Amino acid sequence: MEDEIRFFELNTGAKIPSVGLGTAQADPGLFGNAVEAAVKIGYRHIDCAQFYGNEKEIGLVLKKLFDDGVVRREEIFITSKLWCTDHDPLDVPEALNRTLQDLQLDYVDLYLPENILPTDIPSTWKAMEVLFDSGKAKAIGVSNFSTKKLADILEVARVPPAVNQVECHPSWQQTVLRDFCKSKGVHLSGYSPLGSPAWLKSDVLKNPILGTVAEKLGKTPAQVALRWGLQMGQSVLPKSTHEDRIKQNFDVFSWSIPEDM
Repeated sequence: MEDEIRFFELNTGAKIPSVGLGTAQADPGLFGNAVEAAVKIGYRHIDCAQFYGNEKEIGLVLKKLFDDGVVRREEIFITSKLWCTDHDPLDVPEALNRTLQDLQLDYVDLYLPENILPTDIPSTWKAMEVLFDSGKAKAIGVSNFSTKKLADILEVARVPPAVNQVECHPSWQQTVLRDFCKSKGVHLSGYSPLGSPAWLKSDVLKNPILGTVAEKLGKTPAQVALRWGLQMGQSVLPKSTHEDRIKQNFDVFSWSIPEDM
């Protein structure tokens, strides 16, 4: 029996599902159907953000899934993010309240401030810790933090970040950052695990090594890229609005990549 790697344990003791559905950059109306399909396929982690502009749509779907008994709230891990325009400590609780209202939830399982623009991160983090204390965010972490910025937060944090969410895949392995996170008990979560067309490393699935391994294992290059992430110890957040791809991306548990490949 292969090690399925269904979950990773966070420094809070909570378990984060190893494969989640990313919900960024899609036309209105598409991700509601995608979330419904994903949950019915077996996904138990949905990665959201107010900045994506679709949390209301996702909230309607989640409520229907809960009301219909498809899944219970406590069985779903919901991540959302604090956009950089809301990093002022006074804006932080209001931003989360908007997210909770849109998602029709009492809490999120993980809340992350995006580090896109220069801000007073220590002050923002203190406000995040208050959200953690309140129970409205069961875990708090960061997104797009370098090793240095993560180290700076760890020096002042009363509640250490549980997660650092960054772009990570076989073409951009984030080795130094991953090792640092592991040494500090911070879970690394990889968005765009199949590459990002709008970013620097968009050729992931064309990697010849990935293609060779996929052919030998009878899997797709995407499945191998995702399984690589799990075996490296990170959760992965593939994005798709196509049900067949959503299903393929979830078929990463009953097999593994041999160490000699």
